Amino acid sequence: MTVNVNRRSFFSVAGLAGLALLSGCTSGGSASASSSQESSANDSSDGQVMDGDGMFREKLIIGTLATEDILPLWAAQKEGLFDGKGFGIEIVPFQSATELIAGVASGEVNMAMTDIMVTASMFASGVDVQMKWVTLGATPDQGRFGIMAGPESEIKTLADLAGVPIGVGSNTILEYVMDKLMEGAGVSDDKIVVEELQKLPVRYQAMASGEVAAAALPGTLLALGEASGCKLIADDTQGDNLSQSVMIVSRGLLGELEGSKAVAALEGIWNDAAEMVNADPESYREVLIDNANLPVEIADTYPISTYPMVALPTAAMVDPVLEWMEKKGYLTKPLAYDETTGEFSKK
Repeated sequence: MTVNVNRRSFFSVAGLAGLALLSGCTSGGSASASSSQESSANDSSDGQVMDGDGMFREKLIIGTLATEDILPLWAAQKEGLFDGKGFGIEIVPFQSATELIAGVASGEVNMAMTDIMVTASMFASGVDVQMKWVTLGATPDQGRFGIMAGPESEIKTLADLAGVPIGVGSNTILEYVMDKLMEGAGVSDDKIVVEELQKLPVRYQAMASGEVAAAALPGTLLALGEASGCKLIADDTQGDNLSQSVMIVSRGLLGELEGSKAVAALEGIWNDAAEMVNADPESYREVLIDNANLPVEIADTYPISTYPMVALPTAAMVDPVLEWMEKKGYLTKPLAYDETTGEFSKK
């Protein structure tokens, strides 16, 4: 079975050490501006658009994976909320997290939906970005990650997984959630064993077939597993708020007056669209199915999340991630986070 996957923040940051190489070119596997779903007739080659008065204004090019986390912007596009703003807006889907990271680093996109870990890693690697708002995960019940076992597995609790290999990708938000769930269950670090499975379809299949005792998975695959008889061991929808997806922006864009105005306008569009989705989520199920590549087995039943209004990630969300990254060696130099601006700085 081929598994189409999506879900917030399953980006691996293992390739960020090579950003200097990636930043010089556009990945051949990413969607280009000319193939995106929303385009302006007056595009210029430098990411700006010409308005009717002959004034150049920034064009917002938003990179994303095919994911539920950005549903309000897909809905805004459908409802025409991008029209008449005096600047262009494009949502550019990428085929992989690596390509999306390269797109941000190269300037192919000037905004992107990603997670806190990836943003911190990009900043530490010299990509000048900051966070603007939480797209999903303002509360624990918005979206989910979790640990699942196969239908024939004897694993019942997180404690049962002490010393047992768990399928996960190192240096990802799923590894972070896995570690925090295990910690909350009283399992010590030395009893958490990783079975390295970076590719989500491979990881899911290994769990479902019993090749690994359990796997850390995003929400869509948890739902697919539940529909297929697999057993949810734990998820992050209760207790501490462990994971968020975030909208990030190039600080170069914010440094220009028109760019800053455009980003502020997009925040208003997000709020309006989030309110529409929250008020009548089923009206946007087809938008979700069309853009988020939901597995067909759960397309009609997958729960549509409640989306937050624009707000910066808090220090309570970000600081534990930074501390974990330092402990794991994923950050070679410590970072500080300013929750009033969404900016990172080097300590």
